[in-house]
Amino acid sequence: MSRSLRKGPYVDEKLLKKISGKKPGSCGVIKTWARASQIAPEMVGHTFGVHNGRDFIEVTPSEDMVGHKLGEFSPTRKFHRHGGKMQKELDQAKKEAEIAAAKAAKSATDTPKK
Repeated sequence: MSRSLRKGPYVDEKLLKKISGKKPGSCGVIKTWARASQIAPEMVGHTFGVHNGRDFIEVTPSEDMVGHKLGEFSPTRKFHRHGGKMQKELDQAKKEAEIAAAKAAKSATDTPKK
């Protein structure tokens, strides 16, 4: 736990105000920039649009997410892939497997009927 117990968890006041008195799922996506806010039990079931620096990623907290921060479920970096010789070999093998599967499927449909 990164925050002291005497301070308690940090939950953004504006978020609590937005969800107070509303049923989970009744309102649309609640947009927020408060990535550091912890997920409270009152937030379970609501849908939040958490900003990742570029756009809003929808997060619907569940019971397992209580205590975690909203920013953990909205990644800010996009993983493309690793490169190099090994990656090229894997891509080539995948392409050959797809071609073989397509040929097998075509030959199965082209068989003459008796």
